[in-house]
Amino acid sequence: MKHPRMNKVSAVAGALALILILVSGIAAKPTQAAPAVDDYLIVALGDSITAGYEPGMTEQSVPYGFVERLKEQGLFHARTSAVNYGILGLTSEGLKNYVTAIQKGVPVAGADIQANLPDPRIASFASGVAQAKADLQKADLITITIGGNDLLKLLPDMKNISLDQLRAQGDEVLTHYGDNLREIVRILQELNPSAQIVIADQYQPVPKLAGTAIYDELQQLAGKFTGIVDGIVADHAGDAKPVKAAHVAAAFIGREISLTHIFSDTDIHPNQAGYEEIAKIFAESVWGSYRTTTAKTGGAPISVVVKGQELNTPYPPILKNGQTFVAIKDITDAIGAQSKWDSRTSTATITYGSRTVVIPIGAKQIKVDGTPATTATPAFLQKVGKENKTYVPLALLVQGLGLDVQYSSKMKTVFINEL
Repeated sequence: MKHPRMNKVSAVAGALALILILVSGIAAKPTQAAPAVDDYLIVALGDSITAGYEPGMTEQSVPYGFVERLKEQGLFHARTSAVNYGILGLTSEGLKNYVTAIQKGVPVAGADIQANLPDPRIASFASGVAQAKADLQKADLITITIGGNDLLKLLPDMKNISLDQLRAQGDEVLTHYGDNLREIVRILQELNPSAQIVIADQYQPVPKLAGTAIYDELQQLAGKFTGIVDGIVADHAGDAKPVKAAHVAAAFIGREISLTHIFSDTDIHPNQAGYEEIAKIFAESVWGSYRTTTAKTGGAPISVVVKGQELNTPYPPILKNGQTFVAIKDITDAIGAQSKWDSRTSTATITYGSRTVVIPIGAKQIKVDGTPATTATPAFLQKVGKENKTYVPLALLVQGLGLDVQYSSKMKTVFINEL
């Protein structure tokens, strides 16, 4: 006859094993394109949550996780770039080794970061530490998700130890996690003392239907992770740029099925709703809000956000030949530019600062500061109600005026910011 306490240990072990499954798929290649010099730069460090992993991803997949959403939120405030250094299967020890190698700036082997990592991109991460160092030194925001893989080392012994032993070993793992995380923060602050660091705590994905005892046990475990993160935040409360927490765990309580793949694929990773929730928590920690647009909520085919404000106009943007066209007056009003219309030549002239763009209706050539520029999609007149409005290709216009334009296909939103 089995000992009842051992039955409970096995149940808890099984649930923990489910939580700590290493991903067998592949996330997209690390996004290490050099950001523009003056961009607000987000550098994301961590494990597969940072990578944006979901079941079925391949090397060709383009993730849309919390990091990509966080970049969109940044675009509401200024020009923004994001670099994603999320590594599948990474532990806090591995992240400590990684940021240590980054600080030295000398390429290392993948095994020097962490042995037997399942991420096929690890060689690229290990050899690219000099670029990672440059990115971190320029970063305005550094995000961290780490810790979910730390308890993997307990799995081999879980069926052979008592619940008390399991808890004791779990506390030991958590102690190492806390030590590693403190060292990671210390190194990052040495690399870039002016960056804002935001650390996520750890949600647990097993729903209550798995059993009240198991659920309560796992919530206590998640609470210990949160306590460590909050302790680190408290330690840095007096810093010039205090470390912040993104309290992800609380948002997942009671919503494990709706925010993860645990039910459909028995996979612990967030689904799209889960990544949206994580992005929301990070954004609220950094900017105090999480914003959306009319197009994202289905109220319009496309939205245009100019210097943080969504255009609210009776002359809606038009999609034509794969480009976005806007009424000239909407853009000139939004950016504070001047526009003149010559009815004799059907030509619009826009002046913004020292730049001038001349756009003839129907012509495939415009002029930017007197220099011809070719467009495959000319400006046109569009009747809106009783008015004829001049619609121009947005990308060509704003680039001609020296503005930055970025398009989010997921939000169906064009972001325009000053260079």
